[in-house]
Amino acid sequence: MNIYHKYSDTELTALITDGDSLAFAEIYHRYKGILFRHSFRMLGDEEEAKDVVQELFTQLWTRRENINISTALSSYLYTSTRNRILDIIAHKKIEEKYVQSLDCFLEKGEYITDHYFREKELREQIEKEVSLLPPRMREVFELSRQDNLTYKEIAEELNISDKTVKKQINNALSILRQKLDIAFICALFLRFL
Repeated sequence: MNIYHKYSDTELTALITDGDSLAFAEIYHRYKGILFRHSFRMLGDEEEAKDVVQELFTQLWTRRENINISTALSSYLYTSTRNRILDIIAHKKIEEKYVQSLDCFLEKGEYITDHYFREKELREQIEKEVSLLPPRMREVFELSRQDNLTYKEIAEELNISDKTVKKQINNALSILRQKLDIAFICALFLRFL
């Protein structure tokens, strides 16, 4: 016959300290249900609530010889349960922040990397096609697009007319249009303007 249900919490706590497993079982049966409901109400997850209660009683048993309960056993168990739940909630918030931070990094990193490689590829393609232009046309085109000189400044530097500079630029762009996609040309104009 189980006489432990007649013992007070204080008497059961003293028996647990001495290693009495039946006293521990009595405490477990007295408080497991109410602690589970309390945990479930705060966490909203049945499995997490079960884990909190299970972990609490496991630690109570494993630390029974050194445990010092200065309040009522019920207060001790509620406080311990609440602290465990608060730890879980704080840990979840940290995990959420980490996941959000990681997602943000991956999105930005992927975008920057993709944008970088597209721009590099486009630049290489344009440089290759510009290098294949006739020498004088290439020289005029580079003075216009790379050194940002006006038609008049190019004309003065090369001792040619403004009209010749304009014609060389138009011919260069016509050749490049034929060799590059229209998207590349748009990018070329945007890049050099």
